[in-house]
Amino acid sequence: MRQVSVNTLKIGDVLGKTIYSSNGRVLLGKGVKLTPLYISKMRDMGITIVYIEDDRFEDVVPEDIIDEDNRRQAIEIIEQASQAIRVGKDIDDFHLRNMVSKIVEEIMFKKDILVNMMDIRSKDNHTFAHSVNVCVLATVLGKVMLLDKEKLETLAIGALLHDIGMVHLPQSLLEKHDSLTEEEEELVKTHTKLGFEELRKRKDLNLVVAHIAFQHHEYIDGTGYPRQLRGDEIHPLAQIVAIANLYDKLTSDHSGMERIMPHEGCEVLMGLVGKAFPLEPVRLFLRNIAAYPSGSTVRLNTGEIGVVVNQNPSIPARPVVRVFDDMKFEVGQAKEYNMVEKRTIFITEVLS
Repeated sequence: MRQVSVNTLKIGDVLGKTIYSSNGRVLLGKGVKLTPLYISKMRDMGITIVYIEDDRFEDVVPEDIIDEDNRRQAIEIIEQASQAIRVGKDIDDFHLRNMVSKIVEEIMFKKDILVNMMDIRSKDNHTFAHSVNVCVLATVLGKVMLLDKEKLETLAIGALLHDIGMVHLPQSLLEKHDSLTEEEEELVKTHTKLGFEELRKRKDLNLVVAHIAFQHHEYIDGTGYPRQLRGDEIHPLAQIVAIANLYDKLTSDHSGMERIMPHEGCEVLMGLVGKAFPLEPVRLFLRNIAAYPSGSTVRLNTGEIGVVVNQNPSIPARPVVRVFDDMKFEVGQAKEYNMVEKRTIFITEVLS
């Protein structure tokens, strides 16, 4: 399969990955043949990229870090937790911890981890999908930083609930598509304190979870919020969540930022070393991110167009690209460039 922009979909294209709603309901299933109505509905839902089947890349199967069913259940659990807090009820602690334990164990037992797939998000499930992705990304970073299982679970819970303070903000503000006014931006910033106040009173949660919600927008140079903490004043687990949070916002739709490609997100993080984040966690994070996810369509410095079909975990920025003699992907003799071996070949542009 390969990744394409919704704007370039053609009638008859076959969906390669299932698209879910915020409550885990299947919106469009894998294998569905796309009609004009389906394509139009995806645009209306704010979906910008999808994976489609393509016989020339049938061996390309971008794998999620966690099981698809676990991700769907995690989205459902964080939505239920948000609804519970909104109406003043208790979080279902048992199901939350059980889900987090599954995610942590799944990541812990993976030998080689490379974040190699882009989320398909609609407007209705962005908030919850973002929380789950930050949980996964933070846990991956925590693992490579050699945190023990107990700390990983605390980190994962904190990451999953890092934006829980948002439930106390007006829904109209969270759904606003235009630029926020200065007053609205200040109101959004209160979600860190609101989250802290919400989580610290819950005796079943480690107090560190509340501090992660409080500090995930703090930067080591003191330019973050809400308390302009510096350096070691920021809890190490909150720093991990801050890195995961920013990367996911940069590389996804509906986050309030203009979406950029993974390789550009990696560059932004590197540019923030010493300002927002310490070097070592960013270095370890980027070692586990595929700058060019499998299935991406790219243009090479040779002028050829191809699709990323494999990764080199030791050098994530130098993948394997399969190109065709015909620039428009018509049937032709395929050839591949392994960019670790072909060092003069490089990607100049990501086309999807």
